[in-house]
Amino acid sequence: MDSQRSPKETVLITGGGGYFGFRLGCALKQTGVCVLLFDISRPAEAIPEGIQFVCGDIRHLSDVEKAFQGENITCVFHIASHGMSGREQLNQKLIEEVNVGGTDNILQVCRRRGVPRLIYTSTFNVIFGGQVIRNGDESLPYLPLHLHPDHYSRTKSIAEKKVLEANGSALERGHGVLRTCALRPAGIYGPGEQRHLPRIVSYVERGLFKFVYGDPQSLVEFVHVDNLVQAHILASEALKADKGHVASGQPYFISDGRPVNNFEFFRPLVEGLGYTFPSIRLPLALIYCFAFLTEMAHFILGRLYNFQPFLTRTEVYKTGVTHYFSIEKAKKELGYKAQPFDLQEVVEWFIAHGHGRSSGSRDSECLVWDVLLILLLVISVLTWLPSSVILSI
Repeated sequence: MDSQRSPKETVLITGGGGYFGFRLGCALKQTGVCVLLFDISRPAEAIPEGIQFVCGDIRHLSDVEKAFQGENITCVFHIASHGMSGREQLNQKLIEEVNVGGTDNILQVCRRRGVPRLIYTSTFNVIFGGQVIRNGDESLPYLPLHLHPDHYSRTKSIAEKKVLEANGSALERGHGVLRTCALRPAGIYGPGEQRHLPRIVSYVERGLFKFVYGDPQSLVEFVHVDNLVQAHILASEALKADKGHVASGQPYFISDGRPVNNFEFFRPLVEGLGYTFPSIRLPLALIYCFAFLTEMAHFILGRLYNFQPFLTRTEVYKTGVTHYFSIEKAKKELGYKAQPFDLQEVVEWFIAHGHGRSSGSRDSECLVWDVLLILLLVISVLTWLPSSVILSI
């Protein structure tokens, strides 16, 4: 079963209702694999014939067991997570339950049901916590847990360690062992992406994208959804015997392999939708202070109104501090070949869905947001400046 692909091979994708999980499922289906999507919500798009959706909560062991029943699952792609960005980052209890507890449930059921392969979708953040990293590789140690600036990164690190430590553990059904690996992707983009890009476009449309920040020479990385799909399928194959189990117990950084300034990366999107790219550049420390204040405001007011913070401190680090990683290990061991993509198809997707600048649109709303944004920035400046400077003004 582990040496060659059978037409009846079945894979299960946790988080299969999300953008990437659904794209991965569709790609696997095209290779002749039977696909189960497991998630608490159905995909936004229609599910193609031949792909089965199982509704369930990864936090509940009984739901996970139900997803595995009646199926001879040969590979699990564990994508489901919580707390990646925005206000989700501030719900520590739910983050812990999904990212750590959910991973424990998946590992337990994989062993019990005799699943031979597990690919875990991790993140750059298990290594990065605000420090400058240039062309890092998999030999870098995990960032100490107490140094992570957010709970999502901390729990993803814990979960990745659990998955890699489970490599080689005995399966309860039949012979063999569980073989695992972890992929650490950069920020995902592509047409129809549901988490980051709509938030960016909403800020642009409401007139909130008035400035950039940090060193203009700072570099980060992104990965197109199709490149990430490719990497996951290759990792699944690299856990098989005919590939020498080369990926067994291994982590891999996955990106497009093109470090770029975060704001310059999004310039084609902003301008492609007809908006002016901002020319004002603010200090990173000031924006970090601004993000801290918005997090505190959410902590105080969040129970009354669960608003979306403009930025979190982790997002400031991820977008404004240089950190990029080599993909040579993935190329060598998985056969990964990052294909070139740009944001043109993303621009076209947003325009096709009614976005883009139109004459006389939302001027009054933008004015209100301008006033609120300026007020918050003024408060941030006063907080950021030394008290001696404030008293002398």
